[in-house]
Amino acid sequence: MTKIRDKLLTIGANIKQFAQKYQRNPEEIQLLAVSKHHPQSMIREAFAAGQTAFGENYVQELLNKAEALNDLPIEWHFIGPLQSNKTKKIAQTASWVHTIDRLKIAKRLNKQRPPELPPLSVCIQLNISGEQSKSGIMLNELATLAQEINQLKQLKLRGLMAIPAPESDFHKQRQAFAKIYQAQQDLIKQGFDLDTLSMGMSNDMEAAIAEGATIVRIGTAIFGKRD
Repeated sequence: MTKIRDKLLTIGANIKQFAQKYQRNPEEIQLLAVSKHHPQSMIREAFAAGQTAFGENYVQELLNKAEALNDLPIEWHFIGPLQSNKTKKIAQTASWVHTIDRLKIAKRLNKQRPPELPPLSVCIQLNISGEQSKSGIMLNELATLAQEINQLKQLKLRGLMAIPAPESDFHKQRQAFAKIYQAQQDLIKQGFDLDTLSMGMSNDMEAAIAEGATIVRIGTAIFGKRD
């Protein structure tokens, strides 16, 4: 078995173990392989090992890789900050955008999504820790933005995404993810049809799964440290 295949098998086993530990269905937790700054050859290797969903943080890097790997039915997720002048190519190429934090971006993606493609799956990014350096909206802005996105026919609001402030203490990790879960539950009670919590990375995956993550974004543990 290849090195990447081994790592994917290990992470898959960890997801299953954590899911069982916290009474979750492991089938409801998707591994998103974060491939930014890693070569196309590694993505091909991961795809050959069964990984089909890949996340990229930079528009041009996603576009370059999608073109080079267009012989593979990869599900591309955009997981970085998105500027309004770069929405068109993402609307045409990606299956998911995790980082919606303002209506202007959502409207542009909706307008630029080709009608022959299914609606673009999107998540609203929450700034759950209130960090000025982080993207995302505050909790008190969430319901309004969700209502506005729900009116856009070429987008499908799937749930929430967040990157809490780095925290080594497991219980504090859980507390941050619990806030994101509760925010989603509050929206569901208001009638929103949501099924996704994009949260958890290599260092806090267990805490995220414990608190309801449905997509975990893992890069280093699959591909190694970036150049």
